[in-house]
Amino acid sequence: MTNSMANVSQPLEFNVSLFSDFLIHGGELGLKEIYTDLAIFLLVVYIMVVIGNAMIITLVLLDSKLHTPMYIFLCNLSLIDIVITTSVLPKMISVCLWNDVSISFAGCFLQMYTYLTFQTAEGFLLCAMAYDRYVAICNPLRYNSIMTFKVCVILASTAWALGIILPALNVILASQLPFCSNQIMYWFCDYPPIVTLSCLDTTLLIDLALACALFVMYVPFTVIIWSYCKIIKSVCKIATSEGRKKAFSTCSSHLIVVLTFYTAHSCVYISAKSYHIHPNVLILISIVNCILTPLVNPLVYSFRNKQIKDSVLKLLFSNKVIP
Repeated sequence: MTNSMANVSQPLEFNVSLFSDFLIHGGELGLKEIYTDLAIFLLVVYIMVVIGNAMIITLVLLDSKLHTPMYIFLCNLSLIDIVITTSVLPKMISVCLWNDVSISFAGCFLQMYTYLTFQTAEGFLLCAMAYDRYVAICNPLRYNSIMTFKVCVILASTAWALGIILPALNVILASQLPFCSNQIMYWFCDYPPIVTLSCLDTTLLIDLALACALFVMYVPFTVIIWSYCKIIKSVCKIATSEGRKKAFSTCSSHLIVVLTFYTAHSCVYISAKSYHIHPNVLILISIVNCILTPLVNPLVYSFRNKQIKDSVLKLLFSNKVIP
């Protein structure tokens, strides 16, 4: 009886220690012929993302005129974008240039957790920025009393806390799975490509991750839509066209970043549900999703925002620190 029970339980004794690492084989799907070009492109994008977002962080820290709620949130957003790209792009470039396909189990799940954490935090931070624009346009006389420094810290801290907490359970459960293969047919350690390598039925885990993803996507999106409905209603009540234009201009940069963020994530979700899209297209969509918002953010706020442009000019053409 004891032997039969041991034999029954033996097939369940999978152990991830059978593999010392994962192997990233995104290029095996037919992209090897463009490895060098892809590496150069990713390197240029990565440098632009880091320099652009680091510039915004530096300007906000140095210029006292930018010590306002909107720019405090923008500083946090820039930091998030730097970390998102840094968690993914250097490894992609290494795979392309040196065929460095190996990544340790710990490194893989750290990359997964970092990527999911900061993507989650970005969504909720965009939600906080939408609320800030709502207060600025719909309650301008009470703006300073509502959007105090304490409120900004609470909103930003909540976005970071939700980013840290929400993906944790999914990543921990995924890290405990037994794996029958270590060949990742993807460019980085995202959740679905890793979970599908398990020897077990992961339907429950995938459903849990999907529920979490829907919460992360639609709760902030609902608040953003509500904020902009209120903003549009308030702006339409402004008598002059110049006043309406000025009101809309204060939130246009944020709206562009929001549209970019949700469009990129929607494309990933829709493509993942489609059975007719080539695997290479799925991979390219995932790469674009990693770089699009971090790249657009500094470009939009640099070229469309007068205060940022004025701050850059002061920093470049002044011999003293910005007062």
